[in-house]
Amino acid sequence: MNPDHSYFTVNINPHHSNSELSVLFSGEGKPIPLHKMGPAVHDYYLIHTVLSGEGTFEMHNRTYQCAAGDTFVIYPGELFSYTADSRHPWHYTWAAFSGRAAGTMLSQIGVSPQQAVISGSNPRSVRHHYRRIRSCFQQSTFPVLEDMEATGWLRLLIRELGRTNAHRMTVKPTSETDIERQVGQAVRYLELQYTQAVSIEELARTLGYHRTYLCKMFKLSTGFAPMQYLFKIRMERAKQLLETSMTIDQVASSVGFNDALYFSKQFHKWSGSAPSVYRKEQKSL
Repeated sequence: MNPDHSYFTVNINPHHSNSELSVLFSGEGKPIPLHKMGPAVHDYYLIHTVLSGEGTFEMHNRTYQCAAGDTFVIYPGELFSYTADSRHPWHYTWAAFSGRAAGTMLSQIGVSPQQAVISGSNPRSVRHHYRRIRSCFQQSTFPVLEDMEATGWLRLLIRELGRTNAHRMTVKPTSETDIERQVGQAVRYLELQYTQAVSIEELARTLGYHRTYLCKMFKLSTGFAPMQYLFKIRMERAKQLLETSMTIDQVASSVGFNDALYFSKQFHKWSGSAPSVYRKEQKSL
């Protein structure tokens, strides 16, 4: 037992990776009245969520009074301190993490060294995520899998905190019209689903638009009918794949054609050369 706490538990990640996001450790504790940490600095991110009680957090020349449902975030390299209340010391849970994506993810949910506290979350819901993070570190024979699972729960925790902090999240202004946004969704769908059998009816149904309306708006915006645009995507991708060692059959299958002969005819119609001829031409360049 930590002598400064009436309750203290911490679990360490046995396999810290240098990935974009990784949990280092997670814990929970009930410090004694006026228990203080700092002034100090860490070389990792450390978030605390207050489950009950009160305390004071200081960082970046700001002082925050924190109570149940508040989360304070310590940034690497930032001088900080925090102190439990003298009458109602807080009970909190925490997680430390690092990685290339950590700062960006916190920024996306409206957190920064200048605004390092999120207020108003549901302590029970948030506590569940911390507990799941700690439960990942069971010292199994596959610690790399524990690291992956803990990172997943950390992302869910940050998402939960982001929902609470939505009023501070920056929504980038867009000059897109409704039509441009709708067509953009259709284009994105085709770019991701070109390997599958796609129909106009399925595309319209998936995006929630009437078939005739979608086709009209798509043609006005791109200059192509949706299926023409899909064909263009497939042929452009086929050109790239024909410059590899893949067989014609493999290329055809990779761009949504089950019949290699039909693919070859369509490619010849589009490019002016049969796939095998196009491949030879590219090699000779």
